[in-house]
Amino acid sequence: MRPRHPFPTGDTAAPEDPLALARQFPAWSAVVPLTRLQRAGLAVGAIALAALSLFYPWTVARGFILLATLFYTVTSLYKLALVRFSVSRNAEIRIPPAESAALDAGTLPVYSILVPMMHEPESVEGLVRALDALDYPADRRDVQLLLEEDDTETRAVAERMTLPEGFRITRIPPSHPRTKPKACNLGLARARGEFLVIYDAEDRPERDQLRKAVAAFRRVPDDVACLQCRLNFYNPRQNLLTRWFTAEYSAWFDLCLPGLAALRAVIPLGGTSNHFRTDVLRRLCGWDAYNVTEDCDLGVRLHRTGWSTRMLEATTWEEACSSLPYWIRQRTRWLKGYLQTYLVHMRRPLRLLRDLGPAGFFHFQTLIGGVVLTLLINPLFWALALLWMVYRTAALAELFPGMVFVLGALCLFAGNFVFVYIGAIACYRRGYFDLLRTALLAPFYWVLMSVSAWRAFLQFFANPFHWEKTRHGLASSRPS
Repeated sequence: MRPRHPFPTGDTAAPEDPLALARQFPAWSAVVPLTRLQRAGLAVGAIALAALSLFYPWTVARGFILLATLFYTVTSLYKLALVRFSVSRNAEIRIPPAESAALDAGTLPVYSILVPMMHEPESVEGLVRALDALDYPADRRDVQLLLEEDDTETRAVAERMTLPEGFRITRIPPSHPRTKPKACNLGLARARGEFLVIYDAEDRPERDQLRKAVAAFRRVPDDVACLQCRLNFYNPRQNLLTRWFTAEYSAWFDLCLPGLAALRAVIPLGGTSNHFRTDVLRRLCGWDAYNVTEDCDLGVRLHRTGWSTRMLEATTWEEACSSLPYWIRQRTRWLKGYLQTYLVHMRRPLRLLRDLGPAGFFHFQTLIGGVVLTLLINPLFWALALLWMVYRTAALAELFPGMVFVLGALCLFAGNFVFVYIGAIACYRRGYFDLLRTALLAPFYWVLMSVSAWRAFLQFFANPFHWEKTRHGLASSRPS
């Protein structure tokens, strides 16, 4: 299948302007957090809700609880369906090691690797060793270390090193916004490869990942513009937080995303190890420099414009954030970016419906908007459940009449079981048998995610483009 329609530029020339998307096509960018129409709609909705709550408080409360309960039920069933489809034959592209090793080095294309780094001097040497160890000809690799001009510590380490063949430093001039996607856009403008992949400073990709990606691109139709690899962690057992994080990542990258790929649905990309056709990425003006979860937005933009994403059975090992304050900041940024992505693509809901189709539109609502909404309203329902168990007041009972109570109880027990079960299954498939017990404690992890969601919601209005940097180099052990 060829793309339904090209992106408005129709131009595959390298965009020298890292803000090209925002400047040329602001309707596709988060440069304006909320349009006038969206602000007006939110204001009118808030006023109407306040007025109805004033005159019909119980009716509004019951209606909200009914809708939220139905949403929880649908979400639980949806996640189970993704797990079911994740075992389909077409969920992932599998390239046998013998096939990737047999590729003639003389026919391999130039492969661009972008590594955005900021304030990470401790990661430079290990990163260079890991990328130099990739099984790919040195004269066919184009590795750019994207270093901020004013990050003197990281630049000093990189510039002291004798970089291997195919490695170079690209300096990123300081300018607003200070984000990873802005740096990647400058790297894209200077990329020399037919294909391009993003890695983070702490990443350790499997040695044959580039060869597998080339073999996969040669196998799939031309409309497949991106291959997303699995992500997992090399320090899963450092503490309770990394155990929870590992269970979550295993469920997302090993079950949920392959399930989406099997359904040919929109895929929110991971922030690393996504392999692109470089010309397609340029045609789409690269990443949105104003979106702090630029990978999610790009995954939606690819699908809307008719390009496809597939999952590639290859793993990149990362460092699980082991510090709670840094984890909260990282998750705040991710969820703020999900909110940005949702509001950008919902500026014209009917066009979004036409681009994605009814099934794709449902996936988008559940995966992007639904994730943020769930984490925002979870604390309310936890509080209601706690009040009911402690006080058993008649007033609370009136909020859950008849079938609403049945569905609410189903969500409380069966729904929570579904999410714990998915995490446990993911750990089992990865061979993390000792993490199965940790998956049972996942509800406590969800509390942390709700804290991050509320920080993201408030920060979206106060400082939408602020990039809260994740601290790396805290792992108690690293791969060799």
